[in-house]
Amino acid sequence: MLFAALLIAGSAAVEAATAWDGSRFAWYTSDAGDDFASALPIGNGRLGAAVFGTANEKVVLNENSMWSGPWLDRANSKSKDAVPQIREMLISGDITGAGKSAMDNMAGNPTSPRAYQPLVDLGIDFGHGSGISSYTRWLDTYKGTVGVNYTHDGTDYSREYVASYPHGVLAVRLSASEQGKLNVKLSLSRAQSVLSQSANVENGTGVVSLSGNSGQSSDAITFWSEARVVNSGGTASSDGKTISVTGADTIDVFFDAETSYRYPDGTDAQAVVTRKLDTAVDVGYSAVHDAAIDDFSNLMGRVTLDLGSSGDAGSQPVPTRLSNFKQNPDADPQLMTLMFNFGRHLLASSSRDTGPRSLPANLQGIWNQDYNPAWQSKYTININLEMNYWPALVTNLAETQKPVFDLINIAIPRGQAVAKTMYGCDDGGFVLHHNTDLWGDAAPVDKGTPYTVWPMGAAWLSADAMEHYRFTQNKTFLEEVAWPILRQTAQFYHCYLFKWNDYWTTGPSLSPEHAFKVPQGMNQAGGSEGLDISIEMDNQLLHQLFTNVNETCNALGLDQSDTDCAAALDKLPAIRPPAINPDTSRLQEWRNPAYSDTEPGHRHFSPLWALYPGSQLTPSLTSPSGSLSSAAAALLDHRIQSGSGSTGWSRSWAINLYARLLRGDDAWKHAQTLVQTYPSPNLWNSDNGPGTPFQIDGNFGLTAGIAEVLIQSHDGVVHLLPALPESIGAKGSADGLVARGNFIVQELVWEQGAFVSAKIEARSGGVLRVKVQGAEKFEVGGQPYEGAIETEVGEVYEITATA
Repeated sequence: MLFAALLIAGSAAVEAATAWDGSRFAWYTSDAGDDFASALPIGNGRLGAAVFGTANEKVVLNENSMWSGPWLDRANSKSKDAVPQIREMLISGDITGAGKSAMDNMAGNPTSPRAYQPLVDLGIDFGHGSGISSYTRWLDTYKGTVGVNYTHDGTDYSREYVASYPHGVLAVRLSASEQGKLNVKLSLSRAQSVLSQSANVENGTGVVSLSGNSGQSSDAITFWSEARVVNSGGTASSDGKTISVTGADTIDVFFDAETSYRYPDGTDAQAVVTRKLDTAVDVGYSAVHDAAIDDFSNLMGRVTLDLGSSGDAGSQPVPTRLSNFKQNPDADPQLMTLMFNFGRHLLASSSRDTGPRSLPANLQGIWNQDYNPAWQSKYTININLEMNYWPALVTNLAETQKPVFDLINIAIPRGQAVAKTMYGCDDGGFVLHHNTDLWGDAAPVDKGTPYTVWPMGAAWLSADAMEHYRFTQNKTFLEEVAWPILRQTAQFYHCYLFKWNDYWTTGPSLSPEHAFKVPQGMNQAGGSEGLDISIEMDNQLLHQLFTNVNETCNALGLDQSDTDCAAALDKLPAIRPPAINPDTSRLQEWRNPAYSDTEPGHRHFSPLWALYPGSQLTPSLTSPSGSLSSAAAALLDHRIQSGSGSTGWSRSWAINLYARLLRGDDAWKHAQTLVQTYPSPNLWNSDNGPGTPFQIDGNFGLTAGIAEVLIQSHDGVVHLLPALPESIGAKGSADGLVARGNFIVQELVWEQGAFVSAKIEARSGGVLRVKVQGAEKFEVGGQPYEGAIETEVGEVYEITATA
């Protein structure tokens, strides 16, 4: 249901809320208090706001380039000489000695890069303490807006918050049901490193400014922020730090900030802030509001999903729905749809092309109130950053990936320098380890053998660039963006790899964050270590990398006279294939079957990368007997039975893995468990449940997993309803999901667990192969489907079940 009215007031607000679409709106009957994980998030891709909705309002504001300091060169110069020795120790079986040497000679100094930081808080004090009634707070995932409505002393008050991508600002409208009833104090504040702060009234408009920095005496990241306060009716005054408006009918607030990350010259930064705020004030709140909603709803409206109606269960406030879902998840399928839509809302809010040096969603997307956030809220690239973008392509938000490629381009020269300093690789290739920051930091992070020395981050990110091409079929992107990333990634491995048992092999490396017990005769037997050679995940990433290079060379018409094409073609057949442990029949995580897990239920599913998000272990692509996919399934089941899925993001990975195995009921069980266990009150994913640190990756992984049970296309076939769960199979539909080849799946409908119909639009033409789960026969355009179809650009092909 769309609400045209800006004000939903008094007791009618709660009555109206019960009729709100439970798949679209998250609404509450109380404010967030001081709980950040209850605040409602909006953003324009660069600026973020978390709205608490309290009487004395605090809005936590973020700008995505405000981090804890300048570039740090952390590369360990001792590494280059130590790596050959460490490698020999690993080959000869001195696992403990190799781990110690690696920590002594390869860890970065300091051990961590920069951390993401908050910008400022916007304070809006209404003077409303006790006496508030009929309170409603809401987030509209379709429009990207947040609202607060309540009654105080007989007057209905309303606040609406919007993040405008077209105008580049945040905007707020405050209003009351009676003229002259708005009395508000507005301020900007920051807990540390404030350089200047002021407030004044200029030509009737309030101006509140605050500048600050990251705290260093030189080269600090500096920001300039400003809020404009425009009142209709009443008067505005200032005490030098706050703006007070009394007797107003409405008050509009416009906010922007810029940092020295993009504008090293402070004069330029301040001029940009002034220009955007001047424009916003000139055109007015309504124009900013409408442009923002048109932009955001265009993105959200590309995909619609119906997993079934919840009836009364879906009309309750979110806390009630979350509580009820724990007891009976099947009673509220619209909550799962809301989580799907919320994930897309978060992605479009935290990752947009905002011009030069766009930055991707970090561990908290764009929302953070802590100066020392968990895991520095940085870019963790052994799963978390990549998971943030799992829903981007399949749910029709491809442009949100552009900041990822911007960051990779920033990281390439950093990674080239680290490749030279740490690995002696001088031929242009670049390396990334398991974390990076806004500066593209490429050195190893933290200090421990299960996580520090993992030189595979660029390999995973380069795979994402290739996937962007597979979905969009944008050959200009392939040539100008993806190919340079793939080529320079591969160049590092041409230097770094060595031959072991006739295979090109990595090492020292590790299976991300998972340790094994050292066997007898390998130094300290029974000890916990992570470092080795020929890690299963590494081999899968290398197989994908060289496959991607070969595919790109073919697509761009590059022949074997191109040395990068020739080198990849040579390397691919000599990458060690996946191994099955002879004792357990499970996929083998490390090269040595004698290694045993220290955590059988480890949260990372690293050795299953080639099942999802990769494709090497796809059941239809493995050996005729399916032994590799069966071994992958056995490992996944073993992990889950041993306690994996212990974080929100881990659980969301499990959803996608089971979907790839075509086990829809298992995938959905884990999706429901995630929603029962991990969401905070505002639906953000948490690490271990409400009250533990917020990590946005689980939200994105869940959205991707819901899409993955409905369509798949990684094996060259548009597979409709590949893993449809029984609990949502009664009746449902999806429209706008995207398959590789740039095929748009429209009006996908199912009933009683079976496919009914769909339409597929060929946006780029090309060969279309279709499979319908559970249907040996179906029709395309009224004719029996007999195999691949050569499509025409823009044509729509109707798929129907055969009666």
